[in-house]
Amino acid sequence: MNNQARHRISELINEIRDHQFKYHVLDAASITDAQFDELLGELKALEAKYPELREADSPTLGIGGGFATAFTQHNHIEKMMSLDNVFDPNELNSWFDRIEKEVEQPVYLCELKVDGLAINLTYENGQLIRGLTRGNGVTGEDVTLNVKTIRNLTHTLAGQKVPTLIEVRGEVFFPLAAFNELNDGLEESGKALFANPRNAAAGSLRQKDPRVTAGRRLSMIVHGIGAREGIELDSQSGAYALLERFGLPTSQRFTLCRTRKEVEDYISYYELHRHDVEHEIDGVVIKVDSMTEQKKLGYTSRAPKWAIAFKYPPEEVTTRLLDIKISIGRTGRVTPFAFMEPVKVAGSTITNATLHNAAEIVRKGVLIGDVVVIRKAGDVIPEVLAPVIQRRTGKERAFVMPTHCPECGSALRAISEGDVDIRCPNARSCPGQLRERIYYIGSRAALDIDVLGYEAAAALLESKIITDESDLFHLTKEKLATSDFFMKKDGRTGKNVDKLLDALAKAKNQPLWRVLVALSIRHVGPTAAQALAAHCGSIEKISTSTAEELAEIDGVGATIADSILEWFSIDWHQGIISQWSAAGVRVEQEVIALLEQTLDGLTFVVTGGLERYTRDSIAETIVAHGGKAASAVSKKTDYVLAGSDPGSKLAKAIEIGVPVIDEARFNELLAGK
Repeated sequence: MNNQARHRISELINEIRDHQFKYHVLDAASITDAQFDELLGELKALEAKYPELREADSPTLGIGGGFATAFTQHNHIEKMMSLDNVFDPNELNSWFDRIEKEVEQPVYLCELKVDGLAINLTYENGQLIRGLTRGNGVTGEDVTLNVKTIRNLTHTLAGQKVPTLIEVRGEVFFPLAAFNELNDGLEESGKALFANPRNAAAGSLRQKDPRVTAGRRLSMIVHGIGAREGIELDSQSGAYALLERFGLPTSQRFTLCRTRKEVEDYISYYELHRHDVEHEIDGVVIKVDSMTEQKKLGYTSRAPKWAIAFKYPPEEVTTRLLDIKISIGRTGRVTPFAFMEPVKVAGSTITNATLHNAAEIVRKGVLIGDVVVIRKAGDVIPEVLAPVIQRRTGKERAFVMPTHCPECGSALRAISEGDVDIRCPNARSCPGQLRERIYYIGSRAALDIDVLGYEAAAALLESKIITDESDLFHLTKEKLATSDFFMKKDGRTGKNVDKLLDALAKAKNQPLWRVLVALSIRHVGPTAAQALAAHCGSIEKISTSTAEELAEIDGVGATIADSILEWFSIDWHQGIISQWSAAGVRVEQEVIALLEQTLDGLTFVVTGGLERYTRDSIAETIVAHGGKAASAVSKKTDYVLAGSDPGSKLAKAIEIGVPVIDEARFNELLAGK
């Protein structure tokens, strides 16, 4: 039996080290976190049963890590430890039992486990002199120049009594909004996409040119202290308060708990609200707050005994890829997608996941018939990350991209030379594009038309009640009565008919920027649409502007300007505008002369949830009163409006001295006070 155990331990060590190398060095995880934890758990169990077989450098005794060879290496002054994990309440209770045998009535600090890249910052006499990755816990990669590009990270500690030396530990992460924008841009330019925000953060921090890193909008949260001189600390929460006074970005979501029940409630709350956070999390970290008690509890060779990570169920799972099909988007872009054996992930059963484009399929090496790793976080579209090559049988086959549109038969082609995306050029009458455009018009991102979902859009087109979007606002009860989708079995009109007509009537009064979004002009999303509406004031002005005039608008630029002119150069697009205008759809900016311009010349950035406003309505209110709603904090920002659970924008505002106001103060400014 010992020989079998020795052989299995050797296998596990080699496999774990290989996965650690791919994860930490190549930023290309080959298995899910849950699968890795299973391998490590199996190795721990075997080593516990056969301690004589444990190797001196076993992965269970150290911290998985590695180094990108482009960077020099430095030792941490104080070793960077990892964290032990638990996965269910029983394991957590066992940890509580061990703590409470040693410490009477401990106070626990709970915080979110940020899914990012661990970093160690060294400040001497208040100045940031070095930033190192965790590496193997003893030695890390020097990424100082790239760390200094992180916008919410101060290079000089604030205050008069800064320590002579302090190592600050934290997590570099990609805010989800910035990550999605980055991947959208990569996809549009035909470049390889990042699999997830953690890989994007790691890849961005390891750029040879810091200017590339600076353009990636990384952020950071600090959560610990290593070596220090000239400073005394008595608690973890006290350390966080001090770090915040130094101007460092600390989390506003940690809490102190005096009972196990309070810890469990915190864990349960964020399991339900994990996608309300601006960054990805994969669990909760629980620490004993008292540093005296931390010292008493001590460390293992790899982790503190006074802290534990409670890991949430994985959002990456494996399933069988049955086929690869393609869909036609509202702008004609052809997107391959995976059709899979149903699997439950992130609370929902998944059968389809995006593969982005043919180049991505080749890059990822995915074959039809593979067992694949898929990922789904919140409302994000599920994505195939990679194949599990070890589970191939030899029966898998490569995907061949079709040459003609499956919806209309048109020959598919690239829009421009070198473009990895191919498109169906039949924008006017391709059924697939028409369905997607009609459905998008009804979405919350555009005109928010109740009842106009995907099935309703398909029914309107299939029954020929409409031929394209130009007919949408001329619908009547009589026309809808010709479709079985909108009728009851007894021949009477269903309640959805009145709902749809009412919603269409309300949609006519939506602001101009939403109408622009609804037109499906390539590259024109809410930000560009709001800038166009505010600057030009009408669709006619936009359509008659030159490329140079449009490109100069803040938030537009040359690429969007060219796309706008191309869209308006097509006759049937002009027909949509004419038909909508004739039906009463707003084609001019709402007259705001009646609204007092109390915010004239002021630039606002909003972070967190507000009571009286949605994300869209606050932007509309700011613009309607003469102000500008920006997405990023800079020295040009006049105010940061902070609501509940603010993100990293608040820390950035504090760092560079931008005034922070609450909703009550904003309403006072709005009233001219």
